[in-house]
Amino acid sequence: MTTPQTHSPTLLKPVKPVGIVGYGAYVPRYRLPAKEVARVWTGKTSGLPIKEKAVPGLDEDVITMSIEAARNAMLRAQIDPTELRAVWVGSESHPYAVKPTSTVVAEAIGAVPNTQGADFEFACKAGTEALVAAMGIVGSGMGHYAMAIGMDTAQGKPGDALEYTAGAGGGAYIVGPADESLAIINASYSYVTDTPDFWRREYQKYPEHGMRFTGEPAYFKHITEAATHLMEASGTTAKDYKWAVFHQPNTKFPQRVAGQLGFSAEQIAPGLLVHTIGNTYAGAAMIGLTATLDIAQPGDRILIVSFGSGAGSDVFDILVTDKVTSRQGLAMKTQEYIARRTEIDYATYVRYRGKLAMK
Repeated sequence: MTTPQTHSPTLLKPVKPVGIVGYGAYVPRYRLPAKEVARVWTGKTSGLPIKEKAVPGLDEDVITMSIEAARNAMLRAQIDPTELRAVWVGSESHPYAVKPTSTVVAEAIGAVPNTQGADFEFACKAGTEALVAAMGIVGSGMGHYAMAIGMDTAQGKPGDALEYTAGAGGGAYIVGPADESLAIINASYSYVTDTPDFWRREYQKYPEHGMRFTGEPAYFKHITEAATHLMEASGTTAKDYKWAVFHQPNTKFPQRVAGQLGFSAEQIAPGLLVHTIGNTYAGAAMIGLTATLDIAQPGDRILIVSFGSGAGSDVFDILVTDKVTSRQGLAMKTQEYIARRTEIDYATYVRYRGKLAMK
């Protein structure tokens, strides 16, 4: 006998209640000011989209950064890594074209060999689609814990608008049973269409984008549709949430979409990090949620909406539990990573990111 549905059939809601058992962030130390990019390419110092962005060092990539975030998540979860039944990494900038990122991360944190590893790709929502998959494997009973990571070094053609905002960093989450969680995931919903606003063909070094087309009908359409559907199906409005996190390609887009959905500037403030670390692509919504969980209190309700070009959005309704306060201080907080900074100039950035072709 099947159990009758008590929620919208389009909501992604696991059979067994699940939540976030541990979370962690990582942001590289190096910062490139937007005014330094402008000095090289335009000479203008006003009207810049962000203050600065995070840049990986010579010894950093998606693998090393994912390991750091994963270790922070493990510290907060306080579980044995061999209990992880999946380690999944979503990114636009996996170091290898053929060789998984996930297996290296799983090996480094001690989760091998009895685990499922996979790399996810969906532009800027690769991290949240890994999170949806983690909900599925835990919620179905196939595994007790699963790890989902969203991390990017980000890419931007020299002189392109993306070079100002394409930053680096991301977040890692361990999904487990709701009764062990610091935040319960009530439900999720995904909205996707074929909207070619941003792309990179094989063998091309840098992505192309549809300029203003990336706003409408891409970013705003998908985020508002996803958020509206979930809230209508859940019987909630913006006022029912303490915090909201939106994908942040720049400072204007998340502020505008928040207003369209009825959220205030105060509700999105903790997760709006793009001004100081740039757009971390697959890690953008993921790291915004880590910063919000760092300050969240029991009973807080959070709405998080990602956006991936191509295009689609994942949205999650999350309820913070009384376990959050004892775990927040077990690992380095997101704002601590942001405060730990070393400023670099454009020439150093070019060297660190390998933007000079030597042959």
